[in-house]
Amino acid sequence: MINSNSHSPLASNSDGKEQDLRSQVFESVRAYYQYKFPERNFTSGETYVPVSGKVFDEAEVLNLVDASLDFWLTTGRYAAEFEKRFAEWIGVKHCLLVNSGSSANLLALTALTSPKLGDQRLQAGDEVITVAAGFPTTVNPIFQNQLTPVFIDIQLSTYEIDVSQLEAALSSKTRAIMIAHTLGNTFDIDAVMAFARKHDLWVIEDNCDAVGTLYNGQKTGTFGHLSTVSFYPAHHMTMGEGGAVLTNDTKLKKIVESFRDWGRDCWCAPGVDNTCNKRFEWQLGDLPFGYDHKYTYSHIGFNLKMTDMQAAVGIAQLDKLPYFIARRKENFVFLKRQLLDLQDFLILPEATSNSDPSWFGFLVLVKENIPFTRNELVQYLEKKRIGTRLLFGGNLVKQPAYKDLSYRVVGNLSNTDHVMQNAFWLGVFPSLTEEMLTYISDVIHQFCQDL
Repeated sequence: MINSNSHSPLASNSDGKEQDLRSQVFESVRAYYQYKFPERNFTSGETYVPVSGKVFDEAEVLNLVDASLDFWLTTGRYAAEFEKRFAEWIGVKHCLLVNSGSSANLLALTALTSPKLGDQRLQAGDEVITVAAGFPTTVNPIFQNQLTPVFIDIQLSTYEIDVSQLEAALSSKTRAIMIAHTLGNTFDIDAVMAFARKHDLWVIEDNCDAVGTLYNGQKTGTFGHLSTVSFYPAHHMTMGEGGAVLTNDTKLKKIVESFRDWGRDCWCAPGVDNTCNKRFEWQLGDLPFGYDHKYTYSHIGFNLKMTDMQAAVGIAQLDKLPYFIARRKENFVFLKRQLLDLQDFLILPEATSNSDPSWFGFLVLVKENIPFTRNELVQYLEKKRIGTRLLFGGNLVKQPAYKDLSYRVVGNLSNTDHVMQNAFWLGVFPSLTEEMLTYISDVIHQFCQDL
């Protein structure tokens, strides 16, 4: 855990008596945290080594309690502070908090269907280039908006989109690209963005696995027209559930906000009225002149906001984010160094050229024509109390959910199938110590030596 005894929650608009009472609560929370979440020793072969997990200390618990004392149950002061600070940290104009990274993906793509974009809007039947080797919610919004995904293969060792197939994927219906940076590595952003500019395509970066990754010195999540992040416990920082949509385009920001907030045309924050200074002076649709702008809807929207209690946790996590990223990088380097002598059996991950990844996981590809399979190694590791994960959905077009849906495939997705059959990943998240990573390496070495 990280020592944050000096932490104090975000200042609230409370009087002296309330502040005194809050201080008493906070002292009790600190004592409770020390009792409830003590440091635990690691014992090889007994203590489970997970691939991911939430990393927190008393600061998150204090913020969570502080927000709950307000009993402000939707977005509030913590959310506003987080949106401002995270946008500044990553390097974009706008950050819009939502209830999950999956919702962020849904909102980002759905925003591009808005009538407010005129001829640039996506419409049913338009095609969106993506990859089949990934997590379903990068692709699901394409189907959910009655668009057609076009699946491209990936490259081995980086496990990112094979940009040499982009031109083959293009058709007269191609309107957008929506792809993720896999496990903290980054796709070839120069090639993707050049292709998008050449053909006037929208680009959405799913940055859920790559918060803090640099490409040519610039953070991922800042290149596309829109990008998304996730704050699920497995990710670089957490709010429990939670996510965000990021953009530099103020018009897109307002559209995303509308879809997030019931589809309403009004952009007032919760509890605020008349931000536009003409609440009863609008004439929209076939509504009567002066119909309350707070109840005027310009999109078929959702309600995907997060709570201020979640954002309060995020504020404490954001303070730790540089440390989290540094630890992930250190753990990746350490684990790779430990496994270098096993390259007769394993293909180890490589960073994309010109990138400095904020690694989400350490992906291992088991070679073919050796004495063991991926499944045998994974089962051995799990028996030794070491957690593993596959590369999410493998080849998504082979998942039962996609069986009867309409999509297009470029080539035969041979690398995607190869990864589906032979790859798995190990954790590098901040709570993993060198002792744990050495144990992982020792177990893998022992397995290979016993063949």
